[in-house]
Amino acid sequence: MARILIVDDSASMRNMVAATLQSAGHQIKDAADGQQAFGVAKGESFDAVITDLNMPVMNGIELVRNLRTLPNYKYTPILLLTTESSMDKKSEGKSAGATGWLVKPFNPEKLLATVNKVLG
Repeated sequence: MARILIVDDSASMRNMVAATLQSAGHQIKDAADGQQAFGVAKGESFDAVITDLNMPVMNGIELVRNLRTLPNYKYTPILLLTTESSMDKKSEGKSAGATGWLVKPFNPEKLLATVNKVLG
């Protein structure tokens, strides 16, 4: 299955997303903020990234922009999983290079379906 990086400043949210994805056989690595995730991503390769939007140090949109500058992440699916649902934020995410947008609280089946879809 896929290697997926989960980024969220909430440990409980990282754990819930990880449990959902691991139940489908995916390998998970996590990070508590965008800066930490960017450091991990520079040293490792992932098939997909799922990130929160509102985080300290580096938010999700900044993380998407930074990841898209790395050759390994030019075409990697990046999903934003956030409480934000405004069209402005969604369009900002899309402009930064996000592949998709999921709203919290997430539905585990929908998360898995979306991940499977973006992974092809």
